[in-house]
Amino acid sequence: MTNRVVEGRMVTSETLAELIEGERPMEATEIEDADRECPDCSGNVISVGYMPSVTAFVTGYKCQDCEWSDKEE
Repeated sequence: MTNRVVEGRMVTSETLAELIEGERPMEATEIEDADRECPDCSGNVISVGYMPSVTAFVTGYKCQDCEWSDKEE
């Protein structure tokens, strides 16, 4: 599993999904670089796929430098 630095701290894919969703996911995929730039600070954006529930799969996006995040359900 790949760890990344987000807002100055090391996170796992599950922790990154929790930062985006607000609660721990059932399962999460590996963290990947997203082909986008943060709209707030122009920082690097990373993505993670996760399951917040049994019937849902979400792709979450999080800036590595600021609090901005977004998700696609």
